[in-house]
Amino acid sequence: MSEDLGALLAQLQLTDSGFPSGMYTLSHGLEGYTQLGPVGLRELLADLLHNMVGPGDATALVLAHRAVRAGDWARLAEVDHRLHATKLVREQRTASVRTGRQVLDTAAYAFPIPAAARLAELVAGRATPGNHAVVVGALYAGLGVGEVRAVAGDLYAFAASYVTAAVRLGCTDFRRAQALLRAVRPDLEVVARAALGAEDPRDLHSSVPVADTVAAGHQRAQARLFIT
Repeated sequence: MSEDLGALLAQLQLTDSGFPSGMYTLSHGLEGYTQLGPVGLRELLADLLHNMVGPGDATALVLAHRAVRAGDWARLAEVDHRLHATKLVREQRTASVRTGRQVLDTAAYAFPIPAAARLAELVAGRATPGNHAVVVGALYAGLGVGEVRAVAGDLYAFAASYVTAAVRLGCTDFRRAQALLRAVRPDLEVVARAALGAEDPRDLHSSVPVADTVAAGHQRAQARLFIT
């Protein structure tokens, strides 16, 4: 019981908004949409979850988690490179690596575990990019957080970050943002179960052509509140 509770507390620390991951600088594409006009927040979030975050980042997290538990760092690097390749827009790739490396750097102090040290070596040696989902998956594995709780927690963290960005952009208020988080819970469960069913890096993919197009325009916008 004590070990399980310790892993839960470590997960809460890692997913807390106060953890310096840099996630507050990301709108997950939402800012680009708001620059074009009114946004259906629920519909856009569901689309991103089912077609980008779920089959992409969440799947990479699960596979990275399993690779670390198996001691297969070559597989982790394969997953990381595959995830990097699915991010077609430069600002998304840059943001993913930037936040991933920031989490990894902070983990050296917050979670001085072998998995963090080994991954830091690989990233420093450019053997693997260090995307956020892969870094978090590796840390969860090293901290003893089970893969089910790991992927569920990270998907919720994405949704929470998205609605926070929506509030900052003036798309909604705090109460409606919380209602949106409640409404999207069935999607989070479906997406999490799909990610947990992945078995190979080839299961990792992303297909959001409209979101990619909007993001490509956002990175050239003259005024931006968020990196993505």
